[in-house]
Amino acid sequence: MKTTILQVGKTADKLFAAAIDNYIGRIGHYMPVELVTIPELRNTKNLSEEQQKTAEGELILRQLKPGDTLVLLDEHGAERGSVDFARWLEQKRNTARRLVFAIGGPYGFSRQVYSRANEMVSLSRMTFSHQMVRLIFAEQIYRACTIIKGEPYHHE
Repeated sequence: MKTTILQVGKTADKLFAAAIDNYIGRIGHYMPVELVTIPELRNTKNLSEEQQKTAEGELILRQLKPGDTLVLLDEHGAERGSVDFARWLEQKRNTARRLVFAIGGPYGFSRQVYSRANEMVSLSRMTFSHQMVRLIFAEQIYRACTIIKGEPYHHE
């Protein structure tokens, strides 16, 4: 199974970008993974939040292939501890052809993206910047991989 992380807009902070790249590289030792950045929309001053979500949603949906399992990172998604997330990821690795995680733009996802999604995952009920979400999520995927392999990175 291939795992793809879709993110809307580039990671502007170089420290975050370097840390994310570090974790993506680590994940690559356990499973195929790619980080795909969807360019930010330009000239959004004249667009409503809904119009921005719709335009970003179209770009997200263009990245998907038939049969992809789409999981949205969303505040209303299922919250899991690291061990439960690892079990969930392992199950998905055994059943999904391509697992696509989407991190939306500043206003979230369009109705069309929500309709296409297979599941939603929440990192926390707290709100984090998109830059931080990318880093935290990359680390959690890496942590899940080490849990699945029984490696000592995670401590309970």
